[in-house]
Amino acid sequence: MLDRVREQRTAAEPSLFASLPGDISASFEFFPPKTERMEEQLWDAVLQVRDLRPAFVSVTYGAGGSTRERTHNTVARIIAEAGLPAAAHLTCVDASRAETRAVAERYWSAGVRHIVALRGDAGTPGAPFTPHPEGYASAEELVRGLLEVAPFEITVAAYPETHPDAVCARSDLDNLKRKIDAGATRAITQFFFDAETFLRFRDKAEECCIGVPLIPGILPVTNVAQARRFAEQCGAHMPEWLDGLFDGLDERPAARQLVAATVAAELCRKLYAGGVRQFHFYTLNRAELSYAICHMLGMRPHGGRA
Repeated sequence: MLDRVREQRTAAEPSLFASLPGDISASFEFFPPKTERMEEQLWDAVLQVRDLRPAFVSVTYGAGGSTRERTHNTVARIIAEAGLPAAAHLTCVDASRAETRAVAERYWSAGVRHIVALRGDAGTPGAPFTPHPEGYASAEELVRGLLEVAPFEITVAAYPETHPDAVCARSDLDNLKRKIDAGATRAITQFFFDAETFLRFRDKAEECCIGVPLIPGILPVTNVAQARRFAEQCGAHMPEWLDGLFDGLDERPAARQLVAATVAAELCRKLYAGGVRQFHFYTLNRAELSYAICHMLGMRPHGGRA
């Protein structure tokens, strides 16, 4: 009887996405293309999100500067042709301070005013990070160095489930605090799959006097195996129930898209209920899912209902 009452109450509740005012902002992450076809795919994704007036879009940077030129060209094109505020990723990996400074100066000359500053990881999975003998040893040092070049807006990374290299959760928060104190203006989190993970992390960050915006990073999952590899690399917990949701959909891409959008949108709606109004989407250069989630949260193209 109690189960039936509970079910009836649940059925009578309004839709999770009914009448949302669209009071969110979103940013989107892309990676630089390797081929002309990938360039077309990326540009299609950029144009899809352009009318949502994103807070910014960011472009990743390969280990050891392996995508340095492509990252620069992609960011410059987004600024010049799409008219969007674009942030370029920059890491400490395999670069001297002089080389990093030269890259930053080139970004500034190209109109880039926002950098996502990361320590970065070694190119070989599982290998420890080893600083360049003449380079920056941490994201904190990188932030300070960038601000010596120009008054960049700087975003750094945060880890709700603790960075794999951190001694403990508190030391990881202390490291985040040092990056903020060095001059970073916001932090974007590694992806996660449980709203409470982020909300607890936000509370602990506030206790550590971290007062800048903490923006949850959202990864819409269509390929569970790929997402699990990503999670293992960054220390994120991948719930087993995701496997069950996608079981049997290997040959049904449209169904996978629907399931992925539903799961990620539910996560975002729970975060919204927890007071979150800023979201960062890891698009993997495909914007359809992120666009759909923003739409369900009430976001509309410029000129439509906001």
